[in-house]
Amino acid sequence: MDDALIEQFSRDGYLKFEGAVPAEVAAECAGLLWKRIGLSPEDPAGWTEPVHWVDGMGGPAFEAAANAPALVDAFDALVGPGRWVRRSAIGSFPLRFPHQSEPNDAGWHIESSYPSPDGSQYLTNYRSKSRALLMLFLFSEVTPENSPTWIRVGSHHDIPKVLQPYGEAGESIFTFAAEVDQASAHRPIAYATGSPGDVFVCHPFLVHAAQPHHGTTPRFMAQPGLDRAVEVDLAHDQLYPVDQLIKAAL
Repeated sequence: MDDALIEQFSRDGYLKFEGAVPAEVAAECAGLLWKRIGLSPEDPAGWTEPVHWVDGMGGPAFEAAANAPALVDAFDALVGPGRWVRRSAIGSFPLRFPHQSEPNDAGWHIESSYPSPDGSQYLTNYRSKSRALLMLFLFSEVTPENSPTWIRVGSHHDIPKVLQPYGEAGESIFTFAAEVDQASAHRPIAYATGSPGDVFVCHPFLVHAAQPHHGTTPRFMAQPGLDRAVEVDLAHDQLYPVDQLIKAAL
């Protein structure tokens, strides 16, 4: 990845890789998702729910999508070679359908990273323990009308300071949701729109939100994380852009 892309990631908190996943692979993934939820793209009468959640999908097509060459190159450049875990599957999938109801996950938020000691909830902390990146994989055409994820551009700069008071242990994203919203409210909004096979590679602290589906065609997307292979010491280790940005924001 060249310096211009790294600078863009540092400024905005995300990069869009158009066609990162070959069209035929993206189409195969979409077909497998339709089979998983037991619905058909040719039968809108069956689309009665606003969202179908699929936890994870494995197999050759999804493994190929997760490890597309452009993405592997980005992971090495942004997180560091040897510092991230190769994915053999993709998840989770919020598959959204045209519906009048508002989604129940529409608030501005960041993603959780690791389980609490008792396993009752998921947490995150100021250095993004366990999670190196967030990805948004598009497996359908996504327009401004059919429920694109909204992104607060540059919001990754605002979040480490919000999380710092919660220390190394971290907290549930619901505990500091209002603080995350307030800290990033001044940021401009971008829509995660595109075509099947496009992938948004996002800083783990990028603030985003789901939207209601006012279009006519289902939106198939995955939002997996990229796990860290090693935990980074912000004070002493060589840092790559993801962690450089966290340290600078603190």
